[in-house]
This record gives sequence, C-alpha cells and structure tokens, in this order.
Amino acid sequence: MQIIPLPAFRDNYIWVLHDDHRAVVVDPGDAAPVLGFLAERGLALEAVLVTHHHPDHVDGIAGIVSRHPAPVYGPAAEAIAGVTVRLREGDTVLLPGLRMQLGVLDVPGHTAGHIAYHGKGYLFCGDTLFSAGCGRLFEGTAAQMAASLDKLAALPDDTVVYCTHEYTLSNLAFAAAAEPVNIERDNYRKACEALRQQGLPTLPTSIGREKAINPFLRTRQPGVVAGVAAHTGTTPDTPLACFAALREWKNVF
Repeated sequence: MQIIPLPAFRDNYIWVLHDDHRAVVVDPGDAAPVLGFLAERGLALEAVLVTHHHPDHVDGIAGIVSRHPAPVYGPAAEAIAGVTVRLREGDTVLLPGLRMQLGVLDVPGHTAGHIAYHGKGYLFCGDTLFSAGCGRLFEGTAAQMAASLDKLAALPDDTVVYCTHEYTLSNLAFAAAAEPVNIERDNYRKACEALRQQGLPTLPTSIGREKAINPFLRTRQPGVVAGVAAHTGTTPDTPLACFAALREWKNVF
C-alpha cells in the first residue's frame, strides 16, 4: 500500500491510501486533485475519511462522491454535509479493500468534535498534531488540546503521523524560540529545509520524532518550561499552564 500527499490550496495535503486498485481519501478539501489522481491511476474509491468540519478538509466531498460513490466517515459531534457514517472514540473503520482496520480517537481542541484515525502503525490526525506544532484552539480549550496531544503521544513511537498542513518550517522556527537548545530538532530543521528546497513534503513525521522536537509535546521538559518563563516572565507551575502559554505565544509568533 502507498500513502500519497496531494497538495491543495496553499499548504494542505489530502492523503490518499491506495494499493493500485482501491483508494481511501483523507480530508479532501478540494475535489479536483483527488478526481485527477483517481482517474490517472484508475483507482476505485473505497471510502473518504474526515477529521473535522473546516472547509479546507471537507469541501471536496460532494464533488468526489458524486463521481465515485463511497461511504464518508466523519466525527459524530460535528455537522458535516455528506458524512454517512458518524464516528466517536472507540469506533472502528473497516477498509477491507486495503486490508486495514482503523480505530477512532476523540481529539478535541482545534474543533470541538475533531477525531483522528489510527491503525497499522499510521495516524491521520487532521489539524490536531503538526510536525513541531499543534492546531490553533478555534473551538476547544487548552486543557482539551493538551489532553488530545497526550493521547496521541501515548501511541507507539514508530507510529507514522500524517497531518494535513505543510507548517513544519514555521513551526520549527517557533520551536527554536521556545526551546533554544535541542540538537535533534536543529538537525531535523536542516533536513526539512533541504526537502522544501527540492519542493518535497516534510511529512509524514512520527510520534517518536515529535516527542523529541515538538515543544507542545515537551511541556514537562525543563528547556521548554524555561523558554516559556523567559518569554512570559512567569514560570508555569503545571504542564497545562506551560502548554497554554506556548499556544498563546505561538498565536502571535
């Protein structure tokens, strides 16, 4: 099986899982690149997976399923036109054509009903976890997002993470401000810069890598706590306080 990123808009990726015969599409904000890819490869659409309701993740659904009828899976707690199977944590998505089974996690924060899909060593997490960053809090609270990130960080380190925006370099610039000394992150930034210079994605990433370089997963680390204290003038007394201060700082970075 292959997992391919289809660029959309300014910095979105629509992920397509396929085995040269059947395909599953994740967070299709735009129908055109998906329809083009399915036609070019001669693929049958098995399913569409949606993580949350934002237009850049769902606006392609109608155009895709009108040409390729298939079930559309999405969060039970959000009203999304075209979703035919509504999911919440503990539910399972069976994709027999790709011999895959994906579990569902509730990961509120970016939106109130955001979900993620995981299984077979893969994680499709929408706008919850980014490489070196996390999603903005449009509907949820800092406590919700911190708990959602802790949930994702508890997955095995070798879990491959497919997030949906090419934000890595800007996130790494913030990470360097939040935690000035992190050699692994600095090496990763050089590798990501080389990829972008070639026009290549920096994604996917992994849970293990993010635990080593992502300040939003490192709110218990002395270097991140010290970075937040230097910025705010106050030392956060809990990981949640550290996370909330980081998120506010990143909003204006």
